[in-house]
Amino acid sequence: MKSLYVRLVLTFIAIVIISGTLGFLLANEYYQRNLRAYNEEKITRIGQQIIDLYEHNSQLDIQGFMMRIANLNFQLYLVDEKGVKSEFGAPFRELEVAPEVVQKVLSGEIYRGITEEKHGLFVTGFFENTLKNSIGLPLTANGKRYALFVRPNIEQQFGEVHILFAFLLAAMFLLSMILILVFTRYLVKPIQILTKATKKLAEGDYDIRLDILRRDEIGDLAVNFTQMTQSLKQLDQMRQEFVSNVSHEIQSPLTSIQGFSQAIRSGGATREQQEAYLAIIEEESRRLSSLSKQLLTLASLDKETSQYEPTVYRLDEQIRQVLLMLEHQWQSKGLTVELDLPETLIFSDKQLLNQVWINLISNSIKFTHPSGVISIGIQVDTQIAVTIQDNGIGISEDELQHIFDRFYKGDKSRNREATGSGLGLSIVRKIVQVAGGTIQFQSKEKEGTTITVSLPIHESTP
Repeated sequence: MKSLYVRLVLTFIAIVIISGTLGFLLANEYYQRNLRAYNEEKITRIGQQIIDLYEHNSQLDIQGFMMRIANLNFQLYLVDEKGVKSEFGAPFRELEVAPEVVQKVLSGEIYRGITEEKHGLFVTGFFENTLKNSIGLPLTANGKRYALFVRPNIEQQFGEVHILFAFLLAAMFLLSMILILVFTRYLVKPIQILTKATKKLAEGDYDIRLDILRRDEIGDLAVNFTQMTQSLKQLDQMRQEFVSNVSHEIQSPLTSIQGFSQAIRSGGATREQQEAYLAIIEEESRRLSSLSKQLLTLASLDKETSQYEPTVYRLDEQIRQVLLMLEHQWQSKGLTVELDLPETLIFSDKQLLNQVWINLISNSIKFTHPSGVISIGIQVDTQIAVTIQDNGIGISEDELQHIFDRFYKGDKSRNREATGSGLGLSIVRKIVQVAGGTIQFQSKEKEGTTITVSLPIHESTP
C-alpha cells in the first residue's frame, strides 16, 4: 500500500510530465500556425537580399561571393542550368530534392520548402538540416541561371542556446523533483502527526498536544482535532462520573434493604420495629424502581429512540391536571397557587411534557416554605412561554451552573427525600430540547426561583 507521501510525490511528478508534454504540444501548435510561415518569410527575404547584393556587384566571382555569404552562418546550395551543384558553408545532412523542384526554381519560381514539405514536430522542423527544409530562389549571374537554396546555419547561430536550453530544462526538472520531495514532506508531516495522535486517542490517551501552527486547512483540522480530544476527554470523565453516581445511588438503598432484611430475619426486632423496617425497605425499593425508570428514560432520550408522538392538546388543562395530582403536597404545606392559564393549544408529546410539569412543579413545592406562594402562567407570543415562579429557598449562582448535570443534588445538607436522584432536571431539559424548546432558570437565594419553559407555538393557538 502506497503512503500518502509517495502518492503525492508521484502525483506531482505526473503533473510536471503532463504539463511539460501539453506545453510542448501547445508550443508546437503555435509554431505550426504562426511561426512556421513567419520563419519562412524571413529566410525568403534574407535570400532575396543576398541575390540583390550580388546583382549590384555582378563583377564578383559567384563562387567567392557565395563563400563569403556562407561565412556569415548560412548554408547555401547552388545548382546551375546544367545541373552542376556547389555547396557553401556547413554541409546539409541530406541533399535529396526532387529534380522538378530545381527546374521550378531555375524557371523563376520560389521554392518554399519550410511550409510545402512535411518536417514532423516543430523541434525537428525548425532544426532539420536538409535541403528540403530551405528556400529556393532563382539567380542570374553572367547570363547563366542558377537555383540558389538558402538556409540559416541554426546549429552555428544557436548552438550555445541549444546547450543553455537543454541545461535549463534539466535543471528545472531536477529542482522540481527536489522541491516536490521537500514540500510534499512538509504537507504530509502534519497528517502523520495527526495519525499518531488518532492512534493514541483510540488507546484512551486524551492528553495530546499537537504542535501544528499552520494557518490552512490542515491547521484548522489540527485545531478541530484538539477540540474534539478535549470534548472526548470531558465525555469520558462524565461517563466515569455517571457510572460512579449510578453505582452510589443503587448501592445506598441496597445497603439499607440488606441491613433491615437481616435485622428482621435475626428475630431480634419487635413487631413495631419490623413494621418500620419493612416500610423503609418498601420506600427504598420504590426509590430503586424510580431510579431505574429515570435512567431508562434518559438513555432513551439520549439515543433519540423514544417514540416522540406529538398531538394537539390543551396545555392549560394539562397543567391544571398536574396541580390536581399534586394537590395533597401543596395543600399539606399550606401553599397558595396562583394561576394565569389562558386556553392554549400546543402540538407536542403530551406524555413527555407531563413529566416536565410534574418535575418542575414538584420541585417548587418541595423547596418553598410553608404558606409560600407558587405562580404558574402561560404567555403566547412568538412562542409559548410557561412560567413557574415561587418564593422558596432559591438557588445559589454556583448551583445554577450545575442544575442540569446528572446526579447533581445541590445543597448536600438537604435530606435525601427532598433532593431525589439528581436526574429529574436532566430529563426535563432533554424532553424540552426534543420538543424543540428551551428552559431557563432565574433564582436568588432566600428569594425564590423563576423557571421559564419556551415551546414552539401551534399555528392554531389563539
